[in-house]
Amino acid sequence: MSGRHRNRRKQPFGAGAIAAGVALTVAAIAGVVVVAYQFVAKPGCSGSAPLKVAAAAEIAPAIKQAAAALAARKVEVDGACVQIEVTAADPADIAAALAGKQNVAMAGVGQASGNIEVPDVWVPDSSMWLARLASASPVLAIGDAPSIARSPVVMAMPEPVAATLGWPTNALTWQALLQRMTTDTKMKIGTVEPTRDAAALSGLLALGAAMSANPNGQAAATGALRALAAGRSALKQDVLARFPRSSEPAAIASGLSAAALSEQSVIAFNAAKPPVRLAALYLDPAPLALDYPYAVLPGIEQSRSNVAARLLEELQGGEFRNRLAADGLRTAEGRTTDGFALPSAAPMPTATPAPTATERAAAAAAVEKALSSWIAVTLPARMLAVIDISGTMGAKVPSAGNMTRIDLTLEAARRGVGLFDDSWAVGLWVFSTELDGAKDYKELSPIEPLALQRTKLLQALSTIKAKPQGDTGLYDTVLAAYQAVQKDWDPGRVNSLVLMTDGIGNDDANGITHADLLAKLKQIQDPKKPIQVIFIGIGPDVVPGPLEEITKQTGGGVFVTPDPAKIGEIFLKAISLRTAQ
Repeated sequence: MSGRHRNRRKQPFGAGAIAAGVALTVAAIAGVVVVAYQFVAKPGCSGSAPLKVAAAAEIAPAIKQAAAALAARKVEVDGACVQIEVTAADPADIAAALAGKQNVAMAGVGQASGNIEVPDVWVPDSSMWLARLASASPVLAIGDAPSIARSPVVMAMPEPVAATLGWPTNALTWQALLQRMTTDTKMKIGTVEPTRDAAALSGLLALGAAMSANPNGQAAATGALRALAAGRSALKQDVLARFPRSSEPAAIASGLSAAALSEQSVIAFNAAKPPVRLAALYLDPAPLALDYPYAVLPGIEQSRSNVAARLLEELQGGEFRNRLAADGLRTAEGRTTDGFALPSAAPMPTATPAPTATERAAAAAAVEKALSSWIAVTLPARMLAVIDISGTMGAKVPSAGNMTRIDLTLEAARRGVGLFDDSWAVGLWVFSTELDGAKDYKELSPIEPLALQRTKLLQALSTIKAKPQGDTGLYDTVLAAYQAVQKDWDPGRVNSLVLMTDGIGNDDANGITHADLLAKLKQIQDPKKPIQVIFIGIGPDVVPGPLEEITKQTGGGVFVTPDPAKIGEIFLKAISLRTAQ
């Protein structure tokens, strides 16, 4: 969960408000204490107008105080007194619960605990959560979600480490940081798992932009992602705990050198008076700031929607904006108010508007691409790649300079091999019809760790060519490949079969039928040893229906790009579907 810190502001209401009643509920959920504050108006109110709000932990106290102020003033909505319950909740948990209600998955988030309750209003730390949900399912798209606070994403460094980079006089760029990450062996970069932390994801996006501008391209991207992956932690508290706990040179040298965190996290860390303070470096260009969108979730009752509108009005007022400073947060416009503890000698970042719904949708593609690359690097895997070499794979693609479909597919595969680290185990087959005697498939390399066969695998890819007049022996190949992955199933990895084809399906008259394949897969499938089957369809002729019926049986997914030139993008998206077992 996100880190919590004690709210330092006194309640802004007196004994009369206290007499109104504040109900404090503490519940132990999966070993985590969740604190919910329920504000009930003073005695004498007629009826109640309830609302449930879930907010990121760092902003929940300020929202709680705003709700208490409404209750203390006996504010009424539709003739009833407001009754607002504010709960501090990890945004990843609420996102998982919302996705689960629509039976969709979000990469890296996992399933929500059965104890997580979907609120009426959700205030996550970033609009990126809304973008990811909308990308997962159009039903989860939320329109207007105004920002109520802001916290820039910074590169947090121990002040002695930051000083070696010219802080606080010199600005640090992402390109310079990327170079240090990939060349300085003493530089220890950490990150919270970006699939579950918005600040870490914002840093990953900014780093990705720097990677794309780097002349070394793929090599720089791979090196940077692997450096981050080596220093990742599931929880923000774990990352913070790895910063130096002593001002001794040895402690500083062995501690964490840098991590992308919110400005609020740095302020909260320094407020605890650590032996080594953190500097907040505002890198250029600035990453997406945490913008705390106020999202009224679809489908709530009109009466609750009216209470939500009244609470938003309170959160847009001057009193709430002044409360934010005590918790290290800026106003929605990025401004500071009295009491804000700006990190020492830090420059004031340029304020930018909160993203609109349209801008969130545009950002979703970049988020998806960044997470796809991240998951491909960090999640241990055992994969059999099977490539279609039937005659149609030799067709030229005008949108890719007349490269052939097989050339584009092989290029995507080569980039994948370059991205995967040595812990991956990868095998390679090709298929068409009658490639190995009567068999429609042929093994070019068995499933083995890349540490043992990376060069061999790349050499095998360089020999692949489309088979003129070759047909598509799809169903025989799927069955044989599934059995090959199943044979030496590894409990410590995600076991998957990735098959790339441009065909409309199976056109091997001598092979098994679709119905026979489904029946056989159902017979041999072992729920205790799951295997994800992932189809990547290339070109306009792919019919996804029969492939989707297969993945419904096995688990996995179907990804189709009508334009073969986009197979590299689709390949990464498909690989990111893999989930831990």
